[in-house]
Amino acid sequence: MSFKFQILGTSSSGNCSVLKTPACTVLIDAGFSGKKIRRGLGDLGIAFSRIDAIFFTHEHSDHSAGIPGITASEHCPRLFANKGTAGEINRRYKKEKMIGWNIFENGTTFEFKDLKVTPFSVPHDAQDTCGYVFECAGEKLAWMTDCGKITNIARQKLADCDFLVLESNFDPELLNRSARPEELKNRIRGLHGHLSNGQCANFLQEYDNPRLKTIFFGHVSEECNAVEKIRETSLAAVSNRNIRAEIICPTDFMPDNGGFGF
Repeated sequence: MSFKFQILGTSSSGNCSVLKTPACTVLIDAGFSGKKIRRGLGDLGIAFSRIDAIFFTHEHSDHSAGIPGITASEHCPRLFANKGTAGEINRRYKKEKMIGWNIFENGTTFEFKDLKVTPFSVPHDAQDTCGYVFECAGEKLAWMTDCGKITNIARQKLADCDFLVLESNFDPELLNRSARPEELKNRIRGLHGHLSNGQCANFLQEYDNPRLKTIFFGHVSEECNAVEKIRETSLAAVSNRNIRAEIICPTDFMPDNGGFGF
């Protein structure tokens, strides 16, 4: 295996994962406080000073809350985002000059140390949300959460990944019964909201990827979803395949089943 991977957490309460290759250690999003991220990394035996870069998907706080603590620390990794996301994070956290912003365009592929990084556009109600494909030594990991629908672009990018983190955010019935305002419910179920269990399952039933080894179902709503609902839909869609499939509980920080290699 060419890299190690661990999800620190993925839900509406916070999103952050660590990817370690022979030449670098990077984070995908920083949606927890700097202190909590440091604690999670410490449990893996990684000092925050060893983080080389952070790749942001978008500016919402459950993906960027660590920015104040990270940028104020003695060690600030290189920060990667597209122009729209970087600008919104600057505005959100009142950072007129952000240390280490590295701007990319969605749809391009660039290199960072021994990683090939391909960000791709994802429909979500933020400035310019993206998913990522990370490649090292021929192996690919794809990350796609916060997605109102799976586009043809996303299908192309996910077509040959070995490892996949995919959103299975809500159960429609539980969302309808929740106490959330109707406007928020409409946002979640909209084309720029989140993927339901059914949408996730429908994609996976058509997803013909013989390279896939592991899939993680993430960004699960604590209020509007349940592990058993995902087992009946998203997980059932891949149950007859020889792959590892894990549901990341939204209340878990450093889930035992949320990675490989560490």
